[in-house]
Amino acid sequence: MGRFYITTPIYYVNDAPHVGTAYTTVNADALARWHRMVGDETKFLTGTDEHGQKMAEAAAKNGFSPKEWTDRTAVRFVEAWELLNISYDDFIRTTESRHYLTVQTFLSAIYENGFIYKDVYKGLYCVSCEDYYTLEASENGSCPIHHRPLTEMEEENWFFRLSAFEDRLLEFYADHPDFVTPETKRNEAYSFIKGGLRDISITRSSITWGVPVPWDDQQVFYVWYDALINYLTAIGYGRADDEVEFWWPYSHHLIGKEIIRFHCVWWPAMCMAAGLEPVHHVQVNGWLLVGGEKLSKTMAADGNIRLSDIAPADLANEFGVDPLRYYLLRETALGNDGEFSLEGITARYNTDLANNLGNLIARVAAVVDAKCAGVGPAPQRDSTLRPAAEAALSSAAEAWELFAPQRALEATWDLIGATNAYLELHAPWKMDPGEGLDAVMGDALDAIRLVTILVSPAMPGVAEEIWRRLGLTGSPATAPFAAHATWGQYPGGVPVEKGAPLFPRMKSDG
Repeated sequence: MGRFYITTPIYYVNDAPHVGTAYTTVNADALARWHRMVGDETKFLTGTDEHGQKMAEAAAKNGFSPKEWTDRTAVRFVEAWELLNISYDDFIRTTESRHYLTVQTFLSAIYENGFIYKDVYKGLYCVSCEDYYTLEASENGSCPIHHRPLTEMEEENWFFRLSAFEDRLLEFYADHPDFVTPETKRNEAYSFIKGGLRDISITRSSITWGVPVPWDDQQVFYVWYDALINYLTAIGYGRADDEVEFWWPYSHHLIGKEIIRFHCVWWPAMCMAAGLEPVHHVQVNGWLLVGGEKLSKTMAADGNIRLSDIAPADLANEFGVDPLRYYLLRETALGNDGEFSLEGITARYNTDLANNLGNLIARVAAVVDAKCAGVGPAPQRDSTLRPAAEAALSSAAEAWELFAPQRALEATWDLIGATNAYLELHAPWKMDPGEGLDAVMGDALDAIRLVTILVSPAMPGVAEEIWRRLGLTGSPATAPFAAHATWGQYPGGVPVEKGAPLFPRMKSDG
């Protein structure tokens, strides 16, 4: 038994939950479910980022105070993650008093250690990004992301001595080659550090919507520095009953590639400045790029479809929650960019789920019903299907541990394919009792049992239903993995239910 503390980025509440945020959150959820299943003490954190100028402006525009506005908008993420069966252990909001305490305690430690000083900042600022840009990094004075003119700002702020940590960060990266994965993203962060670090402004005097600076009542902390510290708030940093020592050495941040600089450069330096070891590991995921003919029919007014235009609830209503989860996990390797399309979901649904998994469950249940009086037989200890099952278990377990849900599911589907081939070879629907029928069906049922365990982190609802139809007690997610994820554990002598099709085929046109 180990420990596993995984976090998503906290999502800005001005935005609505969309496919992009669902992609990151579902991956984190599946990883958390896997680690719980194998017996690790697991903590899964997500939440919302609620401070900053953009938030204050949105609240005023809609006739609310910032707190009233964030109370109304944060609930959208709670509802979206409930819909997608996200099993977080803690949902943090940066407007909570516990977060104020941690932020002020953490940044006071950096201040007292001599790494924060006062100076005048002058630069180009994007309200939408909540970020500053040099003229060289801009697009002729416009934001390179939002393509809107940048605002020139000048004010007296408190600065963090990021430059003091350039050598320490390079040494840390050298000593911890797996600190950032995949390697391409690690190299990107390393190159940024190697290019030289400049001190950064971490407070604002021009706004009041933020965490107050404890040593200067005229300033609030800039939203990014407040937001990063949420990972420590959830484990009690600054409180007498903190769990930092318990969880922090086992911490993993799952982030999008657009925020590498914040999480892989600024954040570890801040931890060092406060006297804390940096996060254990940062897993960077790529972007989902929108494509496909169906989505082109609902293009945005400017001719571009964005992930923010696609609500998870709409997809879940059309395809089902677990098929959507499966697609997000299976279609794109975590760390790579991938394409999101309705055609892609439909193809995965019909091929992987309806034709492969769903058909396997249906044909086995039908034969057991027709030829075994509805009672599942026990498997053979030395079945020829056993090597395929053991290979799938080993490969899937290794992949889950390496933050590779796509590979874990590929290994699981290899076992589904092997089981379908095994049934085609023996054709039990043509057998009579006494011709080895029980042995073949017992083997198939045990393979399905193992598939159900392996698929549980990705499709927890479907897994529970398959488990029930197999006549098994308990849950695939709570069965002790080491004891149950081995060949030959299907008990036999239990009723198997046919049930309705798990994945009715979907039309691929229109």
